[in-house]
Amino acid sequence: MRIVVSGTHATGKSTLISDFSLAHPEFVVLPDPFEFVDEGSGSGSLVAQLRISAERLLDPELAGSVIAERGPLDFLAYLAALDDLGRSSRAAELFRREAPLAAEAMAEVDLLVLLGLDDGITVPEEEDPELREAMDEALRALTDDEELTGAARILELAGDPATRLAALAAAVLG
Repeated sequence: MRIVVSGTHATGKSTLISDFSLAHPEFVVLPDPFEFVDEGSGSGSLVAQLRISAERLLDPELAGSVIAERGPLDFLAYLAALDDLGRSSRAAELFRREAPLAAEAMAEVDLLVLLGLDDGITVPEEEDPELREAMDEALRALTDDEELTGAARILELAGDPATRLAALAAAVLG
């Protein structure tokens, strides 16, 4: 089974994955692609992270049960958000160019877990709340596009960490 946990920044993805992997050690954890790119920001960094997330889902050597922090849709959503906010002149073009790779990789995903903004997590201004909200809206819109999500089952989780963990475990077992 291949699971991707998606959501804008500071929604509890790392916590959910950490808790899940402790209870399900048979799952290989694929960390946030941000850990593998230079500290840059902007659309170039997002494309690099999108490609990392896609390539690892498409890797024929990747076998067994996997849970990934972020997938290609996350980075398409950030590109869409940057475009919507008028912060990047290249974001729309990069979105169009990278969408086929994202769709190809998402075809390998069994379960797409969405963590939204509705759980009372507040972020300081340096975390860019405007981008956080725009990305969340863009991600939700992208999950309605079956060409991008493939056959992945979509599970939206809300609530405290224990509630989210129990719902994810039930979805995996069910």
